[in-house]
Amino acid sequence: MEIETPKLILLSEVIESKVRKERELAFYEEELKKLQEKMFWLKRDIDVTNIILDMVKHERVVDFKESMEKRMLNDDQD
Repeated sequence: MEIETPKLILLSEVIESKVRKERELAFYEEELKKLQEKMFWLKRDIDVTNIILDMVKHERVVDFKESMEKRMLNDDQD
């Protein structure tokens, strides 16, 4: 004699499964928000770093000490 497996699906099991999946989805949505915020700030940091590197590469960095010395010399000559 074969043992029959129950073919009846309990409504409570389906509801419990749905609730579990909804909780899991909410958890991952919250984690995704955190990761997106971290990605935003990392991209901003990379952008700032690239701007600095570009300025240095193209020698657009102002040496304030040198600039002030030149101004003072020019003012003294006037």
